[in-house]
Amino acid sequence: MTHQKIAVIGCGWLGSPLAKTLVKAGYKVHGSTTTKSKLAVLEAAQIKAFLIQLSSEGITGDLQACLSGCETLILNIPPGLSKNPDKDYVQQMSYVVKTIEASSVKQVLFISSTSVYDDEESFPIITETSATSASKKAAQLIKVERLFQQHKSFKTTLLRFSGLFAEDRHPARFLSGKTNLKNADAPVNLIHREDCIAIIITLLQLDIWDATFNASTPIHPTKKDYYTSECNRLQIAIPEFDETKKSQGKIIDSNTLVRLLNYDFKVKL
Repeated sequence: MTHQKIAVIGCGWLGSPLAKTLVKAGYKVHGSTTTKSKLAVLEAAQIKAFLIQLSSEGITGDLQACLSGCETLILNIPPGLSKNPDKDYVQQMSYVVKTIEASSVKQVLFISSTSVYDDEESFPIITETSATSASKKAAQLIKVERLFQQHKSFKTTLLRFSGLFAEDRHPARFLSGKTNLKNADAPVNLIHREDCIAIIITLLQLDIWDATFNASTPIHPTKKDYYTSECNRLQIAIPEFDETKKSQGKIIDSNTLVRLLNYDFKVKL
């Protein structure tokens, strides 16, 4: 059993169950939250909890204490650029990098997104070497990825997840009953939270750093087929798609991850 100490920055919908799984696997875990009431919940799960808020103005809370004694950092902070496209995410993460520099952290697992790749009418197959998007949102995320990967004082592995889901946060519930939805024929790119956690644990166990991985369930039904089927299964209103315009999308290829990690996805679409 390992006694390695790991910091999980961002103990939310994904980070909290991840931190709990790490504790069960024998890791000593430090975790951050932005919610004061959640500190006791994390502590009850044997996670040393810290109240930390990151912004483009700086860091509120003791991130240095959270990283103290940790050799591995899992950075799981959603950029929030969809809701706030003018946010300076690069500056926000620059403060984090400076704190890492002064810490015991030797490797970082940066949770990123396949939104760095563009959708196209041809539905291209996207690998880790595919061209990234020039959009304003993607550009910030790519700059942050490079900020971490090009740093010399620690190693970084990028894990680009497709759309995350689980039964308690199912995308079909968000689209249920909506009308005039775009991209009916576009491939679906999703990954279950259970697979996200299992992939992270596997990467830690195999000690893989200085790498980039796409992570998406390797089955890609069309949006119309998938959401119609899932809404029927959940017995909720089926969404309606506008099929008068050509769909744009992409197919996220996870073959690199499957091959190097010998990974078999647990939840299929």
